[in-house]
Amino acid sequence: MATYDLTPRIAPNLDRHLVFPLLEFLQERQLYPYEQILKAKIELLNKTNMVDYAMDIHNSLYQTDDVPQDMIDRRVEVVARLKALEDAASPLVTFLQNPNAVQELRADKQYNLQMLNDRYQYRALCTNSERSLNAFWGKLAAQILMQNWDIALEELNRLKEIIDSKSFSSPLNQVQSRIWLMHWSLFIFFNHDNGRTHIIDLFNQDKYLNAIQTSAPHMLRYLATAFIVNKRRGPQFKEFIKVIQQDQCSYKDPITEFLACVYLNYEFDGAQKKMKECEEVILNDPFLGKRVEEGNFSTLPLKDEFLENAHLFIIETYCRIHQRIQMGVLFEKLNLNYEEGERWIVNLIRNSKLNAKIDTETGTFIMEPNQPNVYEQLIDHTKALQGRTYKLVGQLLEHAQAQPAR
Repeated sequence: MATYDLTPRIAPNLDRHLVFPLLEFLQERQLYPYEQILKAKIELLNKTNMVDYAMDIHNSLYQTDDVPQDMIDRRVEVVARLKALEDAASPLVTFLQNPNAVQELRADKQYNLQMLNDRYQYRALCTNSERSLNAFWGKLAAQILMQNWDIALEELNRLKEIIDSKSFSSPLNQVQSRIWLMHWSLFIFFNHDNGRTHIIDLFNQDKYLNAIQTSAPHMLRYLATAFIVNKRRGPQFKEFIKVIQQDQCSYKDPITEFLACVYLNYEFDGAQKKMKECEEVILNDPFLGKRVEEGNFSTLPLKDEFLENAHLFIIETYCRIHQRIQMGVLFEKLNLNYEEGERWIVNLIRNSKLNAKIDTETGTFIMEPNQPNVYEQLIDHTKALQGRTYKLVGQLLEHAQAQPAR
């Protein structure tokens, strides 16, 4: 399953400290050799100030109490720099801890004491836009690592507003920042209570979906998973299936292939086989396969929801493309008796808005043909053209950035 591991693609778009939870997960799942994971951790730590942690991992990897001299020298350097920064910042920190001084800091009272308490002081006072933006990213990373998901979601939305503003840097930097934001958001969306809805609302926006298609197609895995576990099959889902179809050459994995089997190729036996592969992908994905502790038990709710809803996707689509279905055959596939099956069919028609009816005399499930809506077709074609235009513009910007200056 290491073939489907996205960590090598995701890690370059994360803060170094956010990569550690991914490596911890991969180590737990034993997806890679133990030594390989430890070496990756040390390589990552060498470019941070977490020297003591690097020493501990080095000792575990090589089964020794001896630490390389360069690590010892690095620790001395880090401790000295930390002390120097604390001394340099001490007057400012003391000043900001004085409530009266803070109240007089801004005459217009835009930055009041409550705001300084709620947010990092530096971000409230900084007038340098680039440094202020870096502070926002730092606060988001800190909230993710502390698993404060509600606050992290608020910080994510603040960053999104800044990135999407018309005054934000260059278009190329804007696209790159959106890609970073989507990667960082995975920690939040697959841990926050409403995260699976938020990921659809963010990723499925034209600006973000186009960034995925041009620069990060592997993110389609997470949007596909969110659609399946949320049972959202409205206009947004129809548009997403078109994206899956367009991008099959640039990216595919069992989860996107499952949707292609069901909604593009109508290969229902193939979809059933893909479900088993999807289960393995979810279990070995750091964001999808994370265990949720409940008391003394450990559950995998996303995997269970995914498989249940994926099964419904197959049945519903099968029902849509067959005009008449013998209910006994259908119930046998669902492992339901006739009475349970009838209730299931009635709920399916009601909840999925299928244009269908039940013929109790012949024991058949009858699908009525849906007439295509001309206006919906026009909107679909317009959106497809807009998506291709965004993709072309992104490629042109990327090409222009790569050209040497003259």
